[in-house]
Amino acid sequence: MDFKNTLPKVTQENSSNRLCERVKSLRRSHQLTLEELSSVTKVSRSMLSQIERGQANPTLAVTSRIAEAFNVSIGDLVDEPWITSFIQVIHSDDPALIYRQDDQCCIRTLSPLNIEKSVEFYEIRIAVGGTLESLPHFEGTKELLTVTQGTAEVKAGDNLCTLIVGDSAHYRADIEHSITNKGDQELVCFLVVTYK
Repeated sequence: MDFKNTLPKVTQENSSNRLCERVKSLRRSHQLTLEELSSVTKVSRSMLSQIERGQANPTLAVTSRIAEAFNVSIGDLVDEPWITSFIQVIHSDDPALIYRQDDQCCIRTLSPLNIEKSVEFYEIRIAVGGTLESLPHFEGTKELLTVTQGTAEVKAGDNLCTLIVGDSAHYRADIEHSITNKGDQELVCFLVVTYK
């Protein structure tokens, strides 16, 4: 089989168009001005403006700096599916993924940081006697908590429930809510947060 004939035909113009649209879209979704993106990437405002208008063909170094600013790969930035892996790994030892770590609690994100999403996934570890208290999130936010070790007490508004290993609770997170370790060992659970 001739694999060359099965690959999409790509022109420099098509690649440039994808890049300009992707940079523009990412900058707007992150609510950055051209000046702010320039400051982060160390790429001049005029060059960024030309890239967004499809009037410049940036070097690999410039493209790499822009990708890094948005925490995406170059393949994601130019939106070439054969450059981007179909698998994105969240490594357990990546310090960038620790959302919170102190004597009471450790929260580690298990969701890729570089994508816009309406669902977030976390591993939560709470020390004996510790509590993770949360203020209301955006209206319509819900959480799904599953316990894998220990005993948890979940509070949402005035409602309380106790969870043991294997139990799950789904509750409103647009009101004050908390997770408390009620056992005699570290509480380990997985939390899925969904936004409307």
